[in-house]
Amino acid sequence: MNPDDTPARLRLRGALDGLAVTFRGMTAAADETQCWCHWGSDEELRLLKTPDVELDADLLRRTWDAPDWHDHGAVLRRVLPQFGRELVAGRVEPMSGMYEVGRSFARGHWRAWPVRQSDAVWEFLYAWWAACLLDPEPAVPAHELFALCAEASGTLTPWLDVWAALDHPVASRHLATAAAAWEYELLGDELPWDPHWHDDPEPLRAELADWLVRHAPDRLRALDVPEELLHRVRLIGLSGPDRWSDPHYPVRSY
Repeated sequence: MNPDDTPARLRLRGALDGLAVTFRGMTAAADETQCWCHWGSDEELRLLKTPDVELDADLLRRTWDAPDWHDHGAVLRRVLPQFGRELVAGRVEPMSGMYEVGRSFARGHWRAWPVRQSDAVWEFLYAWWAACLLDPEPAVPAHELFALCAEASGTLTPWLDVWAALDHPVASRHLATAAAAWEYELLGDELPWDPHWHDDPEPLRAELADWLVRHAPDRLRALDVPEELLHRVRLIGLSGPDRWSDPHYPVRSY
């Protein structure tokens, strides 16, 4: 089978088509403004008020990344068909991490959009996440996409549920990579990305830590990962002196 014809990839292609159809003809608000000295020119702003015109890569970056649109939702709807394609292709590279893209989605308050529009975004995120977990070399690493989806939706649960239900060696390898990327922050009782949109990130951190401790060990052992990684996942499930006095607790400063 052609790798692009797997059910997961076909679903993702359908979700991208759904963004294109749902948000065709969208524009930024007619009275939208931006700072010409920090953001860009009046000519570039007019492009956002013109439907269905492709933006160059730099303008697209400045558009989704800007935190100060008067109507961020309208701007996001304007760029979503192109933005979705660029994201899936791995051509969007935020300064700090893909969670920044999730923040842009959150600023657009997309979950409060009309049902047809919000459903198209949900389907895109779900389809991209499922396809990523089954892709041995995704354009965006799974742990980075997880942070994007979490920030965009304000919840970890649906993305963790998909990962837990997907008993596949590729998904497990992504889990091993994620555990290695996350263990430093989780052992310091922090989320592995900056939870900018959450007043109290502790419930999210606790949910991620608890899920990792419950679901990761058996899957990681099946991959024959380094024993030290297994110990660090185990330590995430401990607290206080039980964690710090364990002989496998890494000597670190936080």
